[in-house]
Amino acid sequence: MRDQLCNVDARVISPLISIIIATYQSKATLQRCIDSVAWQIYPHKELLVIDGGSNDGTVEILKQNSQKIDYWISEPDRGIYHAWNKALGQSHGDWVCFLGADDYLWDEHVLEQMAPHLSRAFPAVRVVYGQVVRVNKSGAVLDILGGPWPTLHAALLVGDMLNIHQAMFHHRSLFEVRGKFDESFRIAGDYDLLLRELLGGQAEYVPCRVAAMQHGGISSIPSSKVVMIREIKRAMERNGVKPPIKSYMAWLRAIIHALLYRVTGAGVSGAIADGYRYLAGKRRLWTSTVK
Repeated sequence: MRDQLCNVDARVISPLISIIIATYQSKATLQRCIDSVAWQIYPHKELLVIDGGSNDGTVEILKQNSQKIDYWISEPDRGIYHAWNKALGQSHGDWVCFLGADDYLWDEHVLEQMAPHLSRAFPAVRVVYGQVVRVNKSGAVLDILGGPWPTLHAALLVGDMLNIHQAMFHHRSLFEVRGKFDESFRIAGDYDLLLRELLGGQAEYVPCRVAAMQHGGISSIPSSKVVMIREIKRAMERNGVKPPIKSYMAWLRAIIHALLYRVTGAGVSGAIADGYRYLAGKRRLWTSTVK
């Protein structure tokens, strides 16, 4: 049963919502992602898919689903933020949500639930977000990410990547005022954009499950940890945020994890990381563990 807090007056004017999917070599999960958008009962939506020139059968899936997709292209690109920027140039929505091919909207009511909140939020806020359900490859729920804005804002200021961009809806004016994603970032471009918008601004939280995120994205790969830390630090510095001591401690743990992974493999370092995530999860107000 969906949370009653998700529901608001359905008579509010319905905005057009753009769902943007960036994909590369994603044959295994892309169909699920496309279907999760196509099955939405909310009619005022558009789907754009930007593929980075896949040769694994992804393009064939796009062709087979052409009637479900408003715009798609497959060509080499410079990474996920280049793909998202290209899609922004082709989108028409009042609000924009970004998904990876491993992600999917939680159920067919997501956009219907969020639309009234979106129409009421602007111009007071340009970012509205819900919850991300982190799942494993078999679809089992691991935990639920998302929470009230004060705790999320505190996480933003200590360099936390948040891991809820799949549940975020960005008003179109955000990109007109703040600019698009900085393509020099490989992992932290969405964090950089949020710092530009939310350091002195507000976001609105809707306690609804918006999207599922399959655990194992690029930012969770130990070999990418050093790159991620470097980019987070650069994003904070360019936006005038001084990393607190707790950020440096978290980064040190991540670097140790990456080194252990390189020396011992996933077994030992993975166990250490899982243990740390479990303990940290008990302390994080913005992470709700499923009972």
